[in-house]
Amino acid sequence: MADVFNATGRRKESVARVRVVIPGTGKQTINGNALDAYLGRRNLIIQVRQPLEYVDMMDSVDVHATVHGGGIAGQAGAVRLGIARALLSK
Repeated sequence: MADVFNATGRRKESVARVRVVIPGTGKQTINGNALDAYLGRRNLIIQVRQPLEYVDMMDSVDVHATVHGGGIAGQAGAVRLGIARALLSK
């Protein structure tokens, strides 16, 4: 059975609700879209994936985020913080 960890990340005016599912297949979505398609900019994609790379769980968890408010950079920062907090609650 999969473990589900929820967390909230905030950055500037953006708020992200993040759900991390362990074990997973490496699927990462923001607002129902693939991470790459939603963010578009490589530096933001790298920023969001940093917590997963740090704990070497990139391909073993699924990340589903809902984010609103602010701009795309603030949203990326909020998702990053939400992922980190969810992993810490593990």
